[in-house]
Amino acid sequence: GGLGRFAGAQRAVYAVLMGAACLLLGVVSGLAGDARQAPVGIVGFYALSAAFWLAVVPFWLKRKWRLQGNASTVLVGLIVLLPPALAMAHLRSVSPLLLLAVIAAVSVADISAYFTGRAFGRRKLAPEISPGKTWEGAGGAVVGVMIFGVLLALGSSPEFARTPLVVVLLPLLAGFTAVSIVGDLFESLLKRQAGLKDSGTLLPGHGGILDRIDSLTSTLPLVGLAALWLAI
Repeated sequence: GGLGRFAGAQRAVYAVLMGAACLLLGVVSGLAGDARQAPVGIVGFYALSAAFWLAVVPFWLKRKWRLQGNASTVLVGLIVLLPPALAMAHLRSVSPLLLLAVIAAVSVADISAYFTGRAFGRRKLAPEISPGKTWEGAGGAVVGVMIFGVLLALGSSPEFARTPLVVVLLPLLAGFTAVSIVGDLFESLLKRQAGLKDSGTLLPGHGGILDRIDSLTSTLPLVGLAALWLAI
């Protein structure tokens, strides 16, 4: 709401309606039912989210589009926030460790990008959106997530190293990292366009809650879509 320049009362109403929509969609999509059954009703939300992050946001970042009016803010907010919220509930029902692994992978990407960028960063990734990010940092994030993912897979199944899946896993992890960076850049662009240093004040010194979950908004629905596809 703040990124869309909503007033204080509008933000409160928006937050309440967003929470109600999340609860309603969770029930309708099957997340409130038997956890052993795949909530196939959620696939549409995942598909919409995937299309937004993979097909729309790259052009949005390139052309630096702006939120125009309350309607676009509400629509983008629904696409950005509802699918990852539903994905959190879905992935937790599959396995709490799976949800934790996704969150940890995003943290690994952020930490790897930070230290690699500090040490080797030369070429700016998106100077007009987030001047601190570099291509070297992005490369470090990819490598860090690849190492983390492979170690996690080997820890869960030592036989994994002897299967062709290890070759498939690496590009998937690289794509996961790229999408997490896109989520980060998108939120940074909206903050810059709104003239805000922080997306909120509930987490002082952290840029707001949205700043902490920006990469998860783009990655969680994609992982949820993959988990749903494997379950079906």
